[in-house]
Amino acid sequence: MSHDHRRDDRRSAPSDRELEPDDGYETDPASSAGYETGSASSVGHAPESGTSLQQVLVVATTEYRLAVRSRWAIAIAAIFAAFALGLTTFSGSAVSPAGFERVVASLAVLAVYLVPLVALAFSYDVIVGREESGWLHALFALPVSRSWIVLGAALGRAAVLASATVVGFGLAGGLLLLEYGFDGFDAYVGFLLGAVGLGLAFLALGVLLSTLAREKTHALGFALLAWAWFVLVHDLLALGVVAAFRLPDAAISAMVLSNPTGVFRALVLGALGAGGDAGFAAVLAEAGLSTGVLVAALVVWIAAPIALAAVAVRRRRL
Repeated sequence: MSHDHRRDDRRSAPSDRELEPDDGYETDPASSAGYETGSASSVGHAPESGTSLQQVLVVATTEYRLAVRSRWAIAIAAIFAAFALGLTTFSGSAVSPAGFERVVASLAVLAVYLVPLVALAFSYDVIVGREESGWLHALFALPVSRSWIVLGAALGRAAVLASATVVGFGLAGGLLLLEYGFDGFDAYVGFLLGAVGLGLAFLALGVLLSTLAREKTHALGFALLAWAWFVLVHDLLALGVVAAFRLPDAAISAMVLSNPTGVFRALVLGALGAGGDAGFAAVLAEAGLSTGVLVAALVVWIAAPIALAAVAVRRRRL
């Protein structure tokens, strides 16, 4: 009788493998695109206190790791470093604080074209691309708000873009620091912070376009159109309107604030006193916008597209 009991106990007892904790990864990595099973379950079953923050952090951390694993961070930093180092090396500016400021003004002109393009290329597929890869269906099936998923994905990619921008342009800043010293280095710090803000604004715009688009090709086309409008067309039209009509200061300020590249130019070139040196930037001195207003406008350009994307994703059909 005792032998029968022992056999039943052995038969009903779980094996050692069943007692082992889950290793935290999906058996099919393609189905989750790198999202950890443990992380996903913590998103879906987190305690009520701080649940939203937990969900956002899980998605943001995973998105950050995926971007780093796919070498996006290295590629972005290398692009910015190559252009910035080339410009600072061959600029030929005089060794003085004034020369330092001329280099920063040249870098600002470069950043207006380069940073938005890189940010849009990095963010246009954040939602629609994940849907085509398959993991978005599984993630949306969890008891997690879609808005938090969009916010977490945007924060993860924003961390990658911001750190790569600081590293890439920071290398050129280190070279300038060795050459010129600390005299005028605050101008470069202002440029670096402005470049981060400009990149985040266009990354947010890319997230919104990715949420609205039904296919990756559509999102890419919208991103290229957005880059052409904000970087090329808007300033040409605004410059023509300013030249043709005598506009009040409020209208000129509205033109500057309606374009994140205009806000960036006003912040960087305006601080250098270089407002009248480059096309539409000539109207910046007449706008009368304070640094606080410009910073607030850049923050709005970052937050508003993310908020719109978080609302739009709720109606997205998979």
